[in-house]
Amino acid sequence: MNTDKFLVREGAKLALKKHATDFTGDYTDKKQAEKDLARNIERLGKLQDVMYAQDVYSLLIIFQAMDAAGKDGAIEHVMSGINPQGCHVVSFKQPSSEELDHDFLWRCQKALPERGKIGIFNRSHYEEVLVVRVHPGILQSQNLPQSVKDDRGVWKKRFKAIRDWEDHLAENGTHIIKFFLNVSREEQKNRFLSRINEPDKNWKFSMGDVKERALWDDYMKAYTEAIEATSTKAAPWYVIPADKKWFTRLAISAIVVEKMQSLGLHYPVVTDAHRTELAEAKKLLESEKP
Repeated sequence: MNTDKFLVREGAKLALKKHATDFTGDYTDKKQAEKDLARNIERLGKLQDVMYAQDVYSLLIIFQAMDAAGKDGAIEHVMSGINPQGCHVVSFKQPSSEELDHDFLWRCQKALPERGKIGIFNRSHYEEVLVVRVHPGILQSQNLPQSVKDDRGVWKKRFKAIRDWEDHLAENGTHIIKFFLNVSREEQKNRFLSRINEPDKNWKFSMGDVKERALWDDYMKAYTEAIEATSTKAAPWYVIPADKKWFTRLAISAIVVEKMQSLGLHYPVVTDAHRTELAEAKKLLESEKP
């Protein structure tokens, strides 16, 4: 799969309308896509095992999307082959009072993955330049200096803060890939109706989801500007078609595999002293009587 199609290059302009939400590339057969996804899941499991053993790099995967775009399902399926000890998922909800008493990056900073592990942010620090931007009252209600609340350049400054922070993480071994799951308005509507019509899915639906839907154009503008401003070589954004969940999961898995393969991962080199210890341990174990 050519994943460059989904990459937003640093400094490039983004036109979300040109990114087909129902794109499936050369895959006309869902079954073939599922087979390829299974292979990628197996590869991820092996790559993560090496990364955990090497204990030098970590990988941060960020998911952002409109409601019902399929973030939870993508995380569940793509990461199904990963050892749970080597992966940590954080879902960022409405900030707590403690989180609001710190800068907007603080709660994400303390949730970063350790070396050797994969960290997944289901929503992230980008909420502070998306939801907060679409709903100006949120910023005004936060305990911030009035100069920040009145600053017309606040979003550009936050974009810069995000770029600087993500560059810092990458320089210190935490590699970042960011996914925007690009679902169509019509497909979102269908998924909302499914949540209403199917009793087992009722718990997923909130009236607030419909209210946010009314602000679709505002969100698309906010997403476009945020992605344009913060897609860098160190922390690139990928716009993933999200109308067909089976293709969404395949595309994400392919990109994660490519990223991990690019890190040059390897198991730790065994020292001469350790080899001697292994030989001694082998002798002791083999000399044990049944």
